[in-house]
Amino acid sequence: MTVAEGTAPPAARTHRLSADVVLYRSGAALARRLPQTVGAALTRAISRGAYRLLPERRFITERRLQRVCGPELQGEALAQSVQASFESYARYWFDGARIGDLNDAEVASGFSHQGFHYIQEAIDTGTAPILALPHLGGWEWAGTWMARIPGYPVISVVEPLKTARLFDWMVEERRRMGIDIVALGPDSVSTLIKSLRSGQVVCLLADRQVGRGGVEVEFFGERTLLPGGPAALALRTGAAILPAAVYQDGPNHRGVVLPPVPAERQGRLRADVARITQDLALALEDLIRAAPEQWHLMQPNWPSDTEALQRFHQERRGIDHSGNDDSLRQPSKKQAGKERVPG
Repeated sequence: MTVAEGTAPPAARTHRLSADVVLYRSGAALARRLPQTVGAALTRAISRGAYRLLPERRFITERRLQRVCGPELQGEALAQSVQASFESYARYWFDGARIGDLNDAEVASGFSHQGFHYIQEAIDTGTAPILALPHLGGWEWAGTWMARIPGYPVISVVEPLKTARLFDWMVEERRRMGIDIVALGPDSVSTLIKSLRSGQVVCLLADRQVGRGGVEVEFFGERTLLPGGPAALALRTGAAILPAAVYQDGPNHRGVVLPPVPAERQGRLRADVARITQDLALALEDLIRAAPEQWHLMQPNWPSDTEALQRFHQERRGIDHSGNDDSLRQPSKKQAGKERVPG
């Protein structure tokens, strides 16, 4: 299967490369040439700068960590966890930039796994599985390992970027890893159905709804929308849904695959999709709790996030007008009580 199949028509290309394309390409080229120890030190430095310069991302990350770990995570412990999350995210980009240049032995030596037999059992049925993952750790390392070492082709869906040339470059980078890409669009579902039936493992990020639609579930103590795609695909094809995560494990990566989520028809399609998606949400919670600082979800994902973010911006505007900018301050006890998120 080619990447072009199921891909929405790209925006018009121009001969001139945009600044973001140049930035990403230059960063990737640098990451490939740096020794791993030097690259690790550089990503730590970049993450510390991002921690100070991106207060909105820092604020959302604080809320997300308190959701997983409980509102008692406060003060210095919370700040350290947020810094660790920024560092994990920077490492995700560094590893993703260099993995395409690694040979098979290097990829295999940097990856361990548990629960892989669930993938094999699903493939043996004649229909490849759906791996449903959170934005956690470094899933692309596992995708590269699976495509190269056991030799199972992998396909994933991504949201098209506004810059067509940047999207094309990112698609080519993942193809170098061994991961096929289909752009989210009107033809993506039919492409994935064909992929599953031809033995291509489908990897879907399932912890954040992008665009319209979604299924309302309870996720870490609050109702929100998660993608219904994994459930709908499973019901249409009979494919197994396998919750999975890839953790940064010291200098290496470790993949974990959980048993399949029950995905049989029991009633009306909409009700079945809702039930399966809720069961999947609970499994994703278990995977995320194992390493919450590696959960790279730095955007609002719950209704209360949006409301809290509006208050956050109002407070910052008040600080800017007063001339007293202390963006790293901790909320008062009264404010902290109002801002608590469910554990």
